[in-house]
Amino acid sequence: MIAIIDYGMGNLRSVQKAFEKVGAQAIITHSPADIIKADRVVLPGVGAMAPAVQKINELGLMDVIRKIIREGKPFLGICLGLQLLFERSCEGGYAEGLRIFKGTVERFPQGKIPHMGWNQIKALPAGEKLCAGIADGENVYFCHSYFVKPTDSSIAATMTNYGIDYVSSVVSGNVWGVQFHPEKSQAVGLKILENFTKP
Repeated sequence: MIAIIDYGMGNLRSVQKAFEKVGAQAIITHSPADIIKADRVVLPGVGAMAPAVQKINELGLMDVIRKIIREGKPFLGICLGLQLLFERSCEGGYAEGLRIFKGTVERFPQGKIPHMGWNQIKALPAGEKLCAGIADGENVYFCHSYFVKPTDSSIAATMTNYGIDYVSSVVSGNVWGVQFHPEKSQAVGLKILENFTKP
């Protein structure tokens, strides 16, 4: 069972339906008990880090998320869910994230904002499992104005160019994070979600 964390920010049903298409059972929940007993956990989201962290704290989920990650449960952050894994974001001033990874969330320095639509992902060594069965340079769907800058470049799983080359997904042990929306990325996105469901 996959638990999709509901903290009031994001189209959760589309994520759930995408997992169902690849044969996985997924529930939408903000219950700590459901999240703890799930086999895998997904943190989706759209919007800014500060209100997201506030909602996660209000639901008592901050320590729950850190605990399951620390214990090695497979975890996937999508869009804002990726950004929340980092230390801080400059969006809306300053906001602290979950601090799972060292690094920051920065605004694109140039180009049309938001970065919206289809763009390529180029796989790096850390993305071997995330990108399994996907041709290099495939297109996925993005919608964001900020991107992650990991302190440790070895966790970068894919890169994308939008005026600059930036990290569009990360993988470190049991934790995956993607800036794009796999649930909106047709066959390529479904394959990535299927890869996440595998042991």
